[in-house]
Amino acid sequence: MPDQPVPSAGSGRDHDVLVIGAGPAGLTAAFCLHKYGVASTILEADDVVGGISRTAERDGWRFDIGGHRFFTKVPQVEALWHEILPDEDFLMRPRMSRIFYDGKFFDYPLKATNALRNLGLLEAVRCVASYGWVRVRPPKDQTHFEGWVAGRFGWRLYRTFFKTYTEKVWGIPTTEIQADWAAQRIKDLSLSKAIADAVLPKRGNQPQITSLIDKFQYPKYGPGMMWEVCRDKVEAQGSKVLMNSPVSGIRHRDGRAVAVVSRSAEGATTEYPCTDVISSMPISSLVCAMDPPAPPEVRRAAEGLSFRDFLTVALVVPESEVPWDDNWIYIHSPEVQVGRIQNFGSWSPYLVKEGRNVLGLEYFVFEGDRTWTSPDEDLVALAKRELAAIGLVDPDEVEAGYVVRMPKAYPTYDETYRTNVDVLRGWLAANVANVHPVGRNGMFRYNNQDHSMFTAMLTVENICTGASHEIWAVNVEEEYHEESEGVGPEDAGLDDAKGTGRDAPVLPRSAVDEARRRRSG
Repeated sequence: MPDQPVPSAGSGRDHDVLVIGAGPAGLTAAFCLHKYGVASTILEADDVVGGISRTAERDGWRFDIGGHRFFTKVPQVEALWHEILPDEDFLMRPRMSRIFYDGKFFDYPLKATNALRNLGLLEAVRCVASYGWVRVRPPKDQTHFEGWVAGRFGWRLYRTFFKTYTEKVWGIPTTEIQADWAAQRIKDLSLSKAIADAVLPKRGNQPQITSLIDKFQYPKYGPGMMWEVCRDKVEAQGSKVLMNSPVSGIRHRDGRAVAVVSRSAEGATTEYPCTDVISSMPISSLVCAMDPPAPPEVRRAAEGLSFRDFLTVALVVPESEVPWDDNWIYIHSPEVQVGRIQNFGSWSPYLVKEGRNVLGLEYFVFEGDRTWTSPDEDLVALAKRELAAIGLVDPDEVEAGYVVRMPKAYPTYDETYRTNVDVLRGWLAANVANVHPVGRNGMFRYNNQDHSMFTAMLTVENICTGASHEIWAVNVEEEYHEESEGVGPEDAGLDDAKGTGRDAPVLPRSAVDEARRRRSG
């Protein structure tokens, strides 16, 4: 039995809202509730706010988890960022990221002249010949990522620029990833078009080629600064943010949730009565926490959802060891496991100390696999060895190292995920209509931070004004999130037909399970 119930921080009005999760979606919800005079109680399982958008701090160093550019096509989110933080707390940073392969930096997005020059004359000739070969003898099977990309670029460029990094991120062979994701992500690019654009004079009637944004906003102390300030502001207005408070149960009856139960590390439970629940915890965990339990078929759907996990090894090095200005670099070298390397001094000079920089080596993992469970000192040693292997930094110059693990960083889209999510959505709507999933994990959508925030903003309007926004229709536009041309704010709104949110491949569940088993074995 739970301990004596503790009243949540109510507003004295009709709403007694319990928010699960103190990441961007949860804290946005709490912040927006105060616009309607509603205080809330926020339960956070971790000891840090911000979720995947946190800024980790170790010994005075601050580093981002995954890299978070503050760029959005949703004007409401843009306004909220600047309502939480004053303008002077934002830096305007140049966008720069490149691909590192075979000891050389390649422009990203790829540019034909730069790529061919870096490859060298002989390899460039081989790549063009390989492209010519697939024009004559295209891959027989182009239903998967490998065949589709090789058919567009040739086998040599595919292996250099597409295969290794994609397999690092998703943990399975590219032959197991469907071609539709490649078509969505790479769109109408091809080697012949890239070379023609590079060497032929431009005609006045040629369409403008969409490019990625060249600058973005960034809080000077990292994205966690946004959520640390947001936490302070909602607490000052009467909300309660309770850390280390994982949710262990959601009591419901007569079609509505009536209380949320949290269990401390010592095993004590606390019950929080509520009129509404806004949840950014993984939707699978949300459903499995229901009391009385959801039916077996619904729980099976919840258990059918899986995630790709993530860890960062942050290494302190002398500033002189990092002569490049990239925010991050993609590591396409197949001989190392690291997928990306963040350059935190280029994100913000406020993250690092005088004369020093911090590099964040990022590893895409499955929770519980060998890399995830390795001791921190072993991971720091691995990161130093890999820096040496690719020749970026002298490992003897590394002065300190820290490890941050981030479970459930990326929803994994397998061939059953959409059906499973629909089962969970339907059961929640029919049995706990006042429970509102929001955010990336809350909705099992591979969204960016801004769209996660937008789901919370609209949910608050639904609760407090009786609006009827369809939260599950909040989505990113068909164009890539950071493309700078051809998309206006009106395109960033609501369209359930566009499907998944930020683009991510659909992966065969059997391949994911096999990769997880192999990495854990």
